[in-house]
Amino acid sequence: MPTLRFTPYAWSKLLYLRDRGETEVGGFAISNADDLFCIEDIRLVRQMTTVASVEFDDDAVADFYDEQVDQGRTLEQFSRVWLHTHPGQSAEPSGTDEQTFERVFDHVAWSVMMILARGGESYARLRFGSGPMAELEVPIDIAWEFPFPESDHAAWNDEYDRCVQPVSQNEWSNLKDLAGVPLDEEFVLPTDPRFLDCERSHLFNDEFEPF
Repeated sequence: MPTLRFTPYAWSKLLYLRDRGETEVGGFAISNADDLFCIEDIRLVRQMTTVASVEFDDDAVADFYDEQVDQGRTLEQFSRVWLHTHPGQSAEPSGTDEQTFERVFDHVAWSVMMILARGGESYARLRFGSGPMAELEVPIDIAWEFPFPESDHAAWNDEYDRCVQPVSQNEWSNLKDLAGVPLDEEFVLPTDPRFLDCERSHLFNDEFEPF
């Protein structure tokens, strides 16, 4: 069974972002080029957050994709591991989490949903979107063999402030009412055409087997 591993730097950053505010926070994991189940960094994009939901900004996700491709990373390195935090004790996926994982990642060969709760509980599940269409929970561990670069709380704090816009549940409900969106439907990841075009691009090989 594969193990989702975090470098000490990536794990420290995820813990910091989890505890920085009182809402959920979502992001993308940046994987090692030679081991896609080893997470080297966590990246946020602009998002609106509540204690029970995260909504990514479509343009911000498209910009993030462009930036990562420009830096020479393949799609599998930055868009296969979706992670977010829970401000409570439980890391069990909510109904919205399950719907999002099913809706957004059903067209890719493999993906991971990872959740870290403030109480310390964690959860990760690997999903195969092709072949046998299997899903299985996977363990989480720290890749201690990697060096310990200095933490950068100032940079992490700046990234949080630039990307995360907390709103109250009442504000969230009002925004959804104004937009005509059902309150039980959270668009956590985008359906922007640029996002979909990037996922389908022949420039990327999506047949990677993670283990």
